[in-house]
Amino acid sequence: MNNKLLTLLSAIALSGCLPSGITSKIMEKGIEMRMSANAMDELEDGLHFILCGAGGPMPAPNASGPCSVVIAGDRMFVVDAGTDGMRNIMRMGYPFGQIEAVFLTHFHSDHLDGLGEMATIRWAGGANTSPLTVFGPEGVTAVVDGFNMAYSHDFVYRHAHHGDAVAPSTGAGLVAKPFIKPRQGELTVLLSDENLSIEALAVNHAPVDPAVAYRFTYKGRSLLITGDTVKSANIEKFAQGVDLLVHEALAPNLVMLMNKVAKKTGNTIAEHVTFDILDYHASPVEAAETARDAGVGHLVYYHIVPPLVMPGQKKLFLNGADKIFKNYTIGEDGVAFSLPAGSKEIIKTSSGL
Repeated sequence: MNNKLLTLLSAIALSGCLPSGITSKIMEKGIEMRMSANAMDELEDGLHFILCGAGGPMPAPNASGPCSVVIAGDRMFVVDAGTDGMRNIMRMGYPFGQIEAVFLTHFHSDHLDGLGEMATIRWAGGANTSPLTVFGPEGVTAVVDGFNMAYSHDFVYRHAHHGDAVAPSTGAGLVAKPFIKPRQGELTVLLSDENLSIEALAVNHAPVDPAVAYRFTYKGRSLLITGDTVKSANIEKFAQGVDLLVHEALAPNLVMLMNKVAKKTGNTIAEHVTFDILDYHASPVEAAETARDAGVGHLVYYHIVPPLVMPGQKKLFLNGADKIFKNYTIGEDGVAFSLPAGSKEIIKTSSGL
């Protein structure tokens, strides 16, 4: 039974048109498919990018909080842990118990508010015996300690209920791996072996400091995820020739439209916020300029602000960026790319959930 047929039958079952016995069988088959799914098994050797959260702090139907999955060979990493990121990883069928580490770009709430859930599901859903490693610039230890404290009762309850077979005590929570933010023009190597390198570079998100981006290189393929930043010569320098640039983007024209309405309606808080956020994000045009000048293979816009919810809004969001750099994708939850080892191909494997 293929997925489309199963989805159709499930819809019919939910409408109440099928006998309960058939509905039960359809549910059983769906559960079997879900529990046996492992999207990593379908990937060839290479570097793979999956957008588990395409948005920023504003609610949007197809853009959860910022979250990216990077798979290098058989190793799985996450960059930032925004709202619903872990649930999207589960929806897409990736083996959440195999998440090796999370890399935080900075400590704004929308980039880390899903961290506790991510650690808990990885632990109690994968019987992990070691805590989830969280890399981040200085300050990450306080973040990790806070989550561990908040979840301390949960650790006890889950182990008491399920035991070591499901929730080994040694695997609960998070462990911090802090590093000093690199200087401009320098990289800090965080993980490195014969085939894989994960490096951090500085970005400018002032007054938020420290803030970093991450570059992944695997068997000659490469991608860079910016986190939140203004347009940056440092990003351009270290994005030179990368296959995939995943760049945040805030559309000033749309945010200023929100600002105009906020003024008109007397919403002083929204007026203040929509003015303040303009000075520490890059626009789609600026991201496109960086992609062009760095000679990247493909540009993915993410951390989309404001949410794109209306027909025609994408054109307004780009505001001419598509004329500056033509090889682009406006991110949505579930967008995915594969960069096969030993190749120059950039393959979009999914356009969204």
